[in-house]
Amino acid sequence: MIKMILFRKFRVLILMVFLVVCTMHIMIDLLPKLEKRAAGPETGKGGCQCTHNPSEEAGSWGKQRARSVAEPGWPNKHTLRILQDFSNEPSSNLTSHSLEKIPAAGERAESFKRMKQYDGAADNQKPLIRDASGGKTVAAPGIFRLPSLFEHPLYKTDLPTLTDDDTLFNVNTDIRLYPKAAGNQEWHNEANVEEEEYPPTGEVTAESYPNWLRFHIGINRYELYSRHNPVLDSLLKDLVTQRITSVVMKSGGTQLKLIMTFHNYGQALFKPMKQTREQETPPDFFYFSDLERHNAEIAAFHLDRILDFRRVPPVAGRLVNMTREIRDVTRDKKLWRTFFISPANNICFYGECSYYCSTEHALCGKPDQIEGSLAAFLPDLALAKRKTWRNPWRRSYHKRKKAEWEVDPDYCDEVKQTPPYDRGSRLLDIMDMTIFDFLMGNMDRHHYETFDKFGNETFIIHLDNGRGFGKHSHDELSILVPLSQCCRVRKSTHLRLQLLAKEEYQLSRLMEESLLRDRLHPVLIQPHLEAMDRRLRLVLQVLAVCVEKEGYSNVVEVDDHHRAREARGGRDTATHRNPGHR
Repeated sequence: MIKMILFRKFRVLILMVFLVVCTMHIMIDLLPKLEKRAAGPETGKGGCQCTHNPSEEAGSWGKQRARSVAEPGWPNKHTLRILQDFSNEPSSNLTSHSLEKIPAAGERAESFKRMKQYDGAADNQKPLIRDASGGKTVAAPGIFRLPSLFEHPLYKTDLPTLTDDDTLFNVNTDIRLYPKAAGNQEWHNEANVEEEEYPPTGEVTAESYPNWLRFHIGINRYELYSRHNPVLDSLLKDLVTQRITSVVMKSGGTQLKLIMTFHNYGQALFKPMKQTREQETPPDFFYFSDLERHNAEIAAFHLDRILDFRRVPPVAGRLVNMTREIRDVTRDKKLWRTFFISPANNICFYGECSYYCSTEHALCGKPDQIEGSLAAFLPDLALAKRKTWRNPWRRSYHKRKKAEWEVDPDYCDEVKQTPPYDRGSRLLDIMDMTIFDFLMGNMDRHHYETFDKFGNETFIIHLDNGRGFGKHSHDELSILVPLSQCCRVRKSTHLRLQLLAKEEYQLSRLMEESLLRDRLHPVLIQPHLEAMDRRLRLVLQVLAVCVEKEGYSNVVEVDDHHRAREARGGRDTATHRNPGHR
């Protein structure tokens, strides 16, 4: 009997403890709302906190988290669509809330002064205009050389007529795969954040689609985007100005990257600033242990465009408010938990990744603003599969071992007998990628990707360029080994390299001019710009040695798109080489 009485008392005690805990949780959940409601009429602010003080926010994070569980800002589960990533393995997959960076007048004036030195005294008198998109000073038409470069005959070649097999999407049929962008204009309404399906209704023109979708449907067998496509500039502006509605960490990878979703349902990969522009990679660092650079992603896009490859997805720099545009909108609780206030009273976070994700490598704002690059997403893998290829000249990623190509001088002969390098233009694309990486100093090209729909007859997508522009005082000649071993180059590439080596179209000046358009200007410091001119001369020297050794016709190959199409039909062409052809 006594045992029964004690057991009942114990059960009553457990029940009382449970009720007390539940009551405390309810009070914690309701208290911030009651405080906010009580503070509104007295202060006249209606609960709106218009000023930002990191030290005050630090004490309120627990309340915000408790409140967010019951509000739409913190969903119970991820509601994002299938996310496409920018990893090397595809299977892994009008004002902004941020404060815009306005360079000091002295820095801007110095940049223009440096560029005008090349253009003569007459051009120095030409006026400057204001860029309506961001209030940044840009050159008036006619001052710089970039427009004339794109009007040069080498940049005016036409593509063959595109068929359904040559386009990634058919606008009339495949657009239904994007339910939010087809037949409904709700993406323009920022208040509409519900996940709903909108079936296509009526006739909708491609011009009415959001810019990210217009970019997707413009991809074809030969290019990610056309030379003079107005959508490109609009998409770059969207990357900087669109309101960020959701942030999650990208899975996989050695360093932290964030996937950001905008209010028009577009998505981009955000790489935060980890190093300053002036910080050069130490000479004793291995290439695989170096930090990725956000400005390298931006500069790589502009370099790829100037070389007329057009194989890098659009990238733009953005100054992001870590509180309002990351922490407050994130749907990733693992990311949310890594935010903290530093001893310097700055907002910091470190996320989760294989390397460099700890409090010792935290990303801190000043006090909560951080630079980063935003790269537009390619279409979902579910809609446009991509194939991953191992780079034949991949490095060993070992401190002591060397790769086969580093010890075998005849390694290229083996590559040329192996599909898909034994025919078509794939080997020439590798040479293009080699030149592109050497100009940036990028040693980290272990894989590359192509769109599966186009088979082997298509371009290489130049993804993941964050380890470029790390050194300007050293030229890593081992990056040029594929070019020196194979002695092959596309004729159009060779001609453009010669053009960019001329004083009239100097590569460094064109890069500096192009980068002026980015919100994070200056993107590259002057030594990196000068290094590209020096490296361009080295590329031409390697090709000159090849031509002297093997003859011009055996080194410089015509890669006409019409001939490439004939090659797919089975006819022998200049780019359809026999296995033993050198």
